[in-house]
Amino acid sequence: MGRYIRFDWAAKHILRDKADFVVFEGLISALVGEQMTIIEMLESESNKNTRDDKYNRVDIKAKNAKGDIILVEIQQTRELDYLQRMLYGVAKTITEHMGTGMPYNEVKKVYSINIIYFDIGEGEDYLYRGQVELRGVHKGDMLELTTHELDDLNIRSPKDVFPEYFIIRVNSFNKEKLESYQEEWMDYLKNERINPDTTAPGLREAKQRLDMLAMTDQERREYEYYMDTLVRDTDVERTKILEAEIAGRKKGLEEGRAEGRAEGRAEGRAEGRAEGRAEGRAEGRAEGRAEGRAEGRAEGRAEGRAEGRAEGKAEGREERTLEIARRMKSKGSTAEEIAFLTDLSISEIDAL
Repeated sequence: MGRYIRFDWAAKHILRDKADFVVFEGLISALVGEQMTIIEMLESESNKNTRDDKYNRVDIKAKNAKGDIILVEIQQTRELDYLQRMLYGVAKTITEHMGTGMPYNEVKKVYSINIIYFDIGEGEDYLYRGQVELRGVHKGDMLELTTHELDDLNIRSPKDVFPEYFIIRVNSFNKEKLESYQEEWMDYLKNERINPDTTAPGLREAKQRLDMLAMTDQERREYEYYMDTLVRDTDVERTKILEAEIAGRKKGLEEGRAEGRAEGRAEGRAEGRAEGRAEGRAEGRAEGRAEGRAEGRAEGRAEGRAEGRAEGKAEGREERTLEIARRMKSKGSTAEEIAFLTDLSISEIDAL
């Protein structure tokens, strides 16, 4: 297979002519499961072709033959409030395309298609789809429109009004044997590869339009700059996550040591006092001698237990540190990085 341009960059810099609508139509149709015909590409603020663009996000805004608005957002780096931003983007789009004084029956359905390259939520699938449903609280029935409303509103059901959301978790797609047009598109989005014999709508045209060998020198320079920036931003994000995990482990070890010391002292004192009192009563010695022995034994036992627990915890900390170092080494961290974060020597790390 040849090398192809990443779709997010192509969408922002190359696929802007009407002749290229077929590529977007193929992608959107494969994801939503129904044929989409784009008649117009609408202006999207993040798609301005300037050098100071935000390179980790691409918006595509289009209108289909029914007048519905389709938002396609491609997001590269993690955003904690991404779901809220999805909702805001849909709400803003609806209000932007409603002129002053227009009746509400002019509100258009919005498809929000979100192609993301980071983990969000928990789940085993790579494609999630959702929409508002009006279901009876007590009867469980779905609210349907009357015949008059169907004729007057020119819609079939409330689903034709409310926005529809799609979340495509690209990194969760892992299939080598592709069995549908949707899976072929997912393979291209994740791996930038297209089967030479593909018949998937849009991919056939993309195969010719997005071949890296067909790029001009200027496009190649811009594309390489984009890829360098993307790799750098991704590395920064991963480093932040790794540092946070290591810091969390260190804090946990410190808290564990503190709790262990406190518990050890408390248990040692309690056991020492109990044994001292029992032995003192049994021997019946003079009050002064009994108190002396009790205090002496209590202090001796407390110190012995404290030392024993300290040694045990030290061994446990050392083993935990070695385990962290092994995991970091298996993830590809350098010996210097591991030494900096674990205080192990280079020779100790090499011996793991």
